Amino acid sequence: MEPVLQTWTDRVRQAAANQTGLRIRGGGSKDFYAQSLQGELLDTREFAGITSYEPSELVVTVRCGTPLAELETVLAEQGQCLAFEPPHFALSRDAQTAPTCGGMVAAGLSGPARASVGGVRDFVLGVTLLNGRGELLTFGGQVMKNVAGYDVSRLMVGAWGAMGVITEVSLKVLPVAVSQATLVFEMDQARALAQLHHWGAQPLPLNASCWVRDGTGEGARELLFVRLRGAVAAVQAACQKMLSQADGQRIDNAVAAPDWQACRDLRLPFFAQPPAPDMCLWRLSVAQTAPALDLPWPQLVEWHGAQRWLWAPATAALALREAATQAGGHASLFIAPSDASYPLERTPPLPAPLALIHQRLKAEFDPAGVFNRGR
Repeated sequence: MEPVLQTWTDRVRQAAANQTGLRIRGGGSKDFYAQSLQGELLDTREFAGITSYEPSELVVTVRCGTPLAELETVLAEQGQCLAFEPPHFALSRDAQTAPTCGGMVAAGLSGPARASVGGVRDFVLGVTLLNGRGELLTFGGQVMKNVAGYDVSRLMVGAWGAMGVITEVSLKVLPVAVSQATLVFEMDQARALAQLHHWGAQPLPLNASCWVRDGTGEGARELLFVRLRGAVAAVQAACQKMLSQADGQRIDNAVAAPDWQACRDLRLPFFAQPPAPDMCLWRLSVAQTAPALDLPWPQLVEWHGAQRWLWAPATAALALREAATQAGGHASLFIAPSDASYPLERTPPLPAPLALIHQRLKAEFDPAGVFNRGR
């Protein structure tokens, strides 16, 4: 066993014996997403590196502490990428909070292309996990058809480290699209959603979309941005067809690319600062075909309608969760004010049968409750 892993194993067993907690942390780019951060720090950056990469097989295996930017650079050299566009968040603001590959999987967050290509879970082939008993377990493998029984490897996606430390992960990668284009249309949210649903029913290489009000002042334009990716001929034909159906224009790729990265990392002006000190950033995951939500707060819409961001006070939690439920989804608190003193759950309570499954899984993987208390 690697010396670092042996040290971690000893720490986990000691924490379980003493009934103390360990806080799993990589780059810390997602520290904001927690009701509290408890336990002695277990820094995953001590265990980093790409252990296997087969470009011809479209598979890469990395250790948990590997910087996400490092992996993306290596893939780009081979003309490949993580198609689900994992967000970097604080990468541009503080080098000490650069995201890691383990944190990427544990958080399970995806960028603008999520609705078209799938999310993190769809690209995880296998994981190695250090559980709460100090056991090193391997699930899945390096091929797509590797699951017999319960798919534990993908269960770790979005678990926020509650089951254990993801020490290594194998991921499917894809070639970078041969061609891409970004179109922009001026239209209100209701029309934008209807248009996206119309285009979604056609054989068009839709990859990402973002509807936003361009400014807060009176008369600010409402804009729909759509990104197309695929073969050159397919992208060109789609541009012509879409521009013939709605009044818009094509944006130069060099201009559009930084904006899509800013959308991925929540660095667009919409996310820059809350409209008022007590405002929280809420994330509503709803049915893609849900209509525009009748809510009094400004919104940004992604994933062809399936993801809605908005700024609203904590007191709006019940109204937002009811609206999201009616739209076939749920609402979660993504960013709260740093000085918030009120108790507020990040996500709505789970239905009793599902909550029981979660409790049993937690008890199986981490019976002493060692990992990430407060997540």
